[in-house]
Amino acid sequence: MARRGLSPEEQTLWDAVARTVRPIKGRRVLSALPAAPPPSITAPPPKPASTPTARSKPAPGPARAPAPVLDSGWEKRIRGGTLVPDMAIDLHGHSLSAAHVRLDRALAQARAQDVRILLVVTGKPRPRDGGMGSGQRGAIRSEIGHWLHGSAHADAIASVRVAHPRHGGDGALYIILRRKKG
Repeated sequence: MARRGLSPEEQTLWDAVARTVRPIKGRRVLSALPAAPPPSITAPPPKPASTPTARSKPAPGPARAPAPVLDSGWEKRIRGGTLVPDMAIDLHGHSLSAAHVRLDRALAQARAQDVRILLVVTGKPRPRDGGMGSGQRGAIRSEIGHWLHGSAHADAIASVRVAHPRHGGDGALYIILRRKKG
């Protein structure tokens, strides 16, 4: 990877800092990178805000990732099959695009209704041996992780877990949503 040179302002600043530092005995002194050539293209001036009261939004922080393991109470309820979904959606048999839209709408509805546990029926995952010739089996299940990660609701998802056999086992997922703040 090629390093960029220093701008004249950066070079001046570097020289000022370098004058204040004493090298460690026996170590060589690092010299500044060569100055960058002046840019040939200038950036357009920033556009003024449309209204005087417009405020820029702070940059969003990194989205919180779903936890692979929850606390012992949740884990016990998931393993024991005592978890009761507050809402369920069946994506099995839908096209990928229709399933994606339905999932996004269900997440929005679940958040609006303060749902904690959403059961999503996806259908069984694709077999590892490739026994099904169509190649379509498990398509929704294989994509749902990407959909959830890229969703506008990703930061509200506390965990995604395989459902207990009484709720569909490998063919369904629990999406456990975070509690609303406030």
